[in-house]
Amino acid sequence: MPEVELPSRKPRRFRRGVAILPSIFTTGNLFVGFWALIEAVHHNFERSAILIVVAIVLDMLDGRIARLTGTTSEFGAELDSLSDLISFGVAPALTTYLWGLETVSRQGWLVAFLFVVCGALRLARFNVQKAVVDGRFFVGLPIPAAAGQLATVIYVLDDAGQKLPEPVLLALVVVLAFLMVSTFRYRSFKGIDLKRRRSYINVLGIALLFLLVALEPKYTLLGLSCAYTASGPVAYLFGLLRRRITKTVPTPPEKPV
Repeated sequence: MPEVELPSRKPRRFRRGVAILPSIFTTGNLFVGFWALIEAVHHNFERSAILIVVAIVLDMLDGRIARLTGTTSEFGAELDSLSDLISFGVAPALTTYLWGLETVSRQGWLVAFLFVVCGALRLARFNVQKAVVDGRFFVGLPIPAAAGQLATVIYVLDDAGQKLPEPVLLALVVVLAFLMVSTFRYRSFKGIDLKRRRSYINVLGIALLFLLVALEPKYTLLGLSCAYTASGPVAYLFGLLRRRITKTVPTPPEKPV
């Protein structure tokens, strides 16, 4: 009687291992965000800001890995949103409040709470609209970017023993909160394909970016955060200006046949 080969279980186990990989990075994001909260409570604000930046990197990796391995799922999306609310909503809000808003009491914690609420609304809207919006853009400032803006400001100033004036910091938090629930479009960079023929340009740009971060991490990260935060309103204003110019340019008269 001929022997019958049993199907190997290794591919199935391998697929299971790959499928859980994005969730591992998401859990790491949640862990680092909670760690940032602990550091903020102990007034280690620079360390808390660094941990928020690390959480942003982990958040970028889990989404990229899920898309590359084809292991995206509803469970992973929900877990990612819950982790993001802690790491990029509660952690930066509490860190900012304890760092520079605690002295203004009620206004300080209300503005910090506004940041958390708008972050939660931003995540909820993203989950609802992700199947119907253009994947090349985010609608509203992503919550990791808003958290990164606050974290880089604290990272730079706290190391120098300085703080933003309270009215300026209050205004910054309010602006970031409303940018998250705005309709400004921000580049998602999900369309970057490293497999294309001219992908070496993207690789070179990423390498230069890493070099700048390695040489001058604080000001490079702050500059990148400010540039990305401003990109949405700036692109909107350029669009308005372009439409006005198009309307004012007279159309040439049609030639008679």
